[in-house]
Amino acid sequence: MSVSPVDPAALAETGTGPGGDRSGAGFVGRSPGQLAWARLRRDRTGLVSGAMLVFFVLVALAVPLIEWAYGVGPREQFQSRLDGFGMPLGYAGGVTGEHWFGLEPGLGRDIFIRLVHGLRTSLFIAVAAAVTTAVIGVVLGTVAGYLGGWVDAVVNWVTDLTLAMPFLIIALALTPTLALRFYGQRDEVPAAFQIGVLIAVFALFGWTSTARLVRGQVIALREREFVEAARASGAGLGHMLFRQLLPNLWAPILVSFSLAVPAYVTGEAALSFIGVGLTDATPSFGRMIYRSLDYLQTDPAYVFFPGVTIFALVFAFNLFGDALRDALDPKSSR
Repeated sequence: MSVSPVDPAALAETGTGPGGDRSGAGFVGRSPGQLAWARLRRDRTGLVSGAMLVFFVLVALAVPLIEWAYGVGPREQFQSRLDGFGMPLGYAGGVTGEHWFGLEPGLGRDIFIRLVHGLRTSLFIAVAAAVTTAVIGVVLGTVAGYLGGWVDAVVNWVTDLTLAMPFLIIALALTPTLALRFYGQRDEVPAAFQIGVLIAVFALFGWTSTARLVRGQVIALREREFVEAARASGAGLGHMLFRQLLPNLWAPILVSFSLAVPAYVTGEAALSFIGVGLTDATPSFGRMIYRSLDYLQTDPAYVFFPGVTIFALVFAFNLFGDALRDALDPKSSR
C-alpha cells in the first residue's frame, strides 16, 4: 500500500504530526491570530514598515521629552541667525548642531522641533478619526447586515447620501463656519477646537467604506451554522452582534483601519495646506509644506524635511496595511 507524502508546510500550519498525531509537534495547534502573526513575521516588508511605524509612534509619544532634551520650543524664534532677507545663515537652511534641520525663513523657528510636534498632531488626528469611523462603520454595518429589511435600507440610503456629498467643498465651508460660530473673527481659535473639527469632518465622511465592508461580511455570516445555533438557543440581539458576529470581522476591520490612518494623515495635511485645517500657530505637515513653497529655490531644505517625513509615514502605513491584509488572509501566497 502506497503512502502519500507529508506536506511539511501543512504540518507547520496545523501543528500536527503525521497521521494527525500532535505529540511530535512543537505546539498543540495555533489560533488564527497566531497563524496571522507567523505569516507577518515571515514578511520582511511588513516587519520593516512595522518597525518604522513603531519609531514614529514612539517619537510622537515622547514629544515633551524630546523638546526638553533638545532645549527649543516650537514657537521660539531665532531672528539673530537670519540674514537681512530673512534667510537662515549657513548651509542647508541653517543646519547646525543646535538646529538639526535648520530654521524657517522669515520667522526663524526651529524646523526639527516643529516637525516632531507636527508628527504628533497628524498621528493623533489620523488615529482618532480612524477609531471614530471604525466604530461608527462597524456598528451601522453590523446592524444593517444582520437585521436587514427597512434598517438595512435606511443605512444604505444614508451611506449613499454621504458618498454623494463633496468632501472638499463641505470641509471648506464647514470648518471656518464652525470656528466663527464659537469664536469671533479676531479671536485665536484654540488648537484643540481645530483638531476636534478635523476629526469630526473625517468621521462624517469616513465611516461609509467600513460600514459597507462590514455589512457584506455580516450578510455572508448570518446564515452560518453557529449563528443559527445561537439564534435557536434564544440569544439576544446584542449577543448575536457582539459575541457571535463581531469576533469574525476583526480581520477586515483591522485592514480597513490600517489603511484609513494614512488617508487621514494626508487629508489633514491637504486641508491645512489650503488653510481650512490647522492654523500656522499649530505645527503640522500641511502648514510647513505650504510655507515652504515660497522658498523652493532659495531654501529647498525647508520643504525637504517635512516632505520626506510625511512620505515615509504614509508609505510605511500603506506597506504595513498590505502586509497585514496578506497575513490575515488564509489564502495568501506569502
